[in-house]
Amino acid sequence: MLKKNLLYSLILLFFAGTIFAQKDVDVNTPGAGNPILPGWFADPTIKKFGDIYYIYATTDNEMLASGAPTVWYSKDFKNWYNYIMEIPSFSAKAITNFWAPDIIEGDDGKYYLYFGNCEIGCNIYGYVSDSPVGPWKKLSEQDVPVISNGYPRENFPSLDAQFFKDTDGKIYGYWGTWVHYNGGYAVGELNKKNMSGMMNSANIPLEQTPAPFEAAYMMKKGSKYILMYSGASCHDETYNVRYSYSNSPYGPFTPGKNNPILSTNEIQTVHGPGHHSVLQENNDYYIVYHKHDYPMTRGGLARQVCIDKMIFENDSTIKTVVPSNKGIEDLVKSEVSENIAFKAKTTASSFYHLKSTQYDYQYQPSYANDDNNATMWKAADNTTPQDLIVDLGSEKKIKRVMIQFEFASYYYQYKLEYSLNGKNWNLYSDKSKNRTAGSPMIDDNDVTARYIKLTVLATEKTGLYAAVWNIKIYSSLFDLPLKLKNTASKIVPAVKSTKKLLVDLDAGKISDLNTISNKGSIGGIFTKSGDISLEKSEGIKAFHFKNGAFTLDKSVPKSLAWNGSYTVAAWVKNPEISKEGEIIASWCDRTEFGLANSYNALAYNSGSYGAGVHLDGHFDMKFNKIPEANKWHYIVLTFDGVVEKIYVDGILDNSQNMLLSSAIDKAKIIIGASDIGENFSGFIASLRMYDYALNQEDLLQLMKQTKPKKE
Repeated sequence: MLKKNLLYSLILLFFAGTIFAQKDVDVNTPGAGNPILPGWFADPTIKKFGDIYYIYATTDNEMLASGAPTVWYSKDFKNWYNYIMEIPSFSAKAITNFWAPDIIEGDDGKYYLYFGNCEIGCNIYGYVSDSPVGPWKKLSEQDVPVISNGYPRENFPSLDAQFFKDTDGKIYGYWGTWVHYNGGYAVGELNKKNMSGMMNSANIPLEQTPAPFEAAYMMKKGSKYILMYSGASCHDETYNVRYSYSNSPYGPFTPGKNNPILSTNEIQTVHGPGHHSVLQENNDYYIVYHKHDYPMTRGGLARQVCIDKMIFENDSTIKTVVPSNKGIEDLVKSEVSENIAFKAKTTASSFYHLKSTQYDYQYQPSYANDDNNATMWKAADNTTPQDLIVDLGSEKKIKRVMIQFEFASYYYQYKLEYSLNGKNWNLYSDKSKNRTAGSPMIDDNDVTARYIKLTVLATEKTGLYAAVWNIKIYSSLFDLPLKLKNTASKIVPAVKSTKKLLVDLDAGKISDLNTISNKGSIGGIFTKSGDISLEKSEGIKAFHFKNGAFTLDKSVPKSLAWNGSYTVAAWVKNPEISKEGEIIASWCDRTEFGLANSYNALAYNSGSYGAGVHLDGHFDMKFNKIPEANKWHYIVLTFDGVVEKIYVDGILDNSQNMLLSSAIDKAKIIIGASDIGENFSGFIASLRMYDYALNQEDLLQLMKQTKPKKE
């Protein structure tokens, strides 16, 4: 009986251990393995060349994911280093989109890089190099695409190309996006003679890949061809990974019976997983994909790269993947020394407390040294300087400090100091004039200290916060996988907020519509165009906009560029609320980039365009409760660099997390219309604009001060 009970106990312990090993960790757990990269990246292609892993990705969270062409590299799959690749521009214009890159090693030993771009039609372009990181040379000096828009069928958007080398040496390409209404994914054979042309291309019938959206990925298991792809919508929690299988690269394909095999988890800490690639290590498979951030940025384009184990039940069946915050066990033994800052005590000059209609979340100082790429320390606002202090607990040797700032592609100016007592500080590293981006930023010295202090002084882009995914400290040096350094930026540090009232327009103080002076700090004269009159509505003197606008003759202040904070506050009355248009104020150029989040405006309509305008229904912020027609309302739009909020009569109506890329260089501040019209059709009694975000208490006070009086 004793032996039997012992056997049962051992069995129970075994299963308990198995369950414990598989149990996921909380998203904020120190040392959590997912995401694997510190920053905003999507559409990952994972490759291993030699003994180095490379991840090529879309740089996310700006201008509809149109950031710098980026590759990450690592030897241990834990410590990743960022490099901004130098990609030759098109002959006609600079490249903005670098979407969903893929890379293959040719039979000639060269590396061929492919990516999607929609600036001259939605095409796939190719480049070649002797190295996996460049420098790159065009496959076509005339910018002829490898896969052109409208191929293999008319109007087919050629994006999200992935290439697959079969066991017979042939290379096949799979591509297409929005395929649920574009006739199915495309497949073709790459011309290996020039690596830049497709042969025998065709569309895969939609019924062979049910519920598709984008991001086809081909792999082979035994004799079966596994066509994986992403379905539903990349903007929300429905995004998922699915698959079909075949005996041929061209199909016909049979859908997997257990689709989808990767989806949002129950507690939504892994939200909207998809657009993946697969890493094979010996007989093990790992799916590398992106997911949405938490708290989630509007539109779902602040994405992060994750990895989880993928298991085949047989050659044609993939088991459902369990997405995790924990990630995977170490693939490779790391030679990087101990990070002595891990979980050490941290303090900061401030930290951001996100309060919105959706979230209540704190970007705590302790998140800066928890070795978790899902969490970061972020200062309370986007003013600088801001500082972060790490207390190591006792005096220790410090030879290297590595900092992963929020944005890997933009530089931060900072200094590092060290101290024995936390009071008297000495300079460890001076990067106060730094103009080189990178992640991590690496600073070497040889000191003994208990405290390390990071002070962020300035940023490359307007409105970016002092924010750190991780700061790591080492007592010994170690080799880096590659000796690469990003090219220094020629852009001067960003202009900071003036904390002033920029625009002050009050109909109660105006008698002549032809000479209206701006009483705000930037001055200037408003020029009237179209049909505007001075009238009284309910005894309140106001501008009646019928089909006109006021345009300020001053340039838009640089403090409103990119992610700059603002407040627009207006007393308005709209007799009839249209579903679209109805722009109260705009201050961005809609055409400079033509991409979501590069345009801002305040609107008063009943559609999704409704309050905060950013060009695309996936990003615009509507009114939850539309202000009642034909009544005076105080409508205020604020943005602090993290959260956009709309207030109606002093009450918060809606909010959303945002990151902007406002295009102001050729823009004008326009009252009563956008830069392409969309005229407001109602009354504006007054309008004020600031280059910082007023809080609700300030707004309530301002509402009382500016409330128009009946005459």
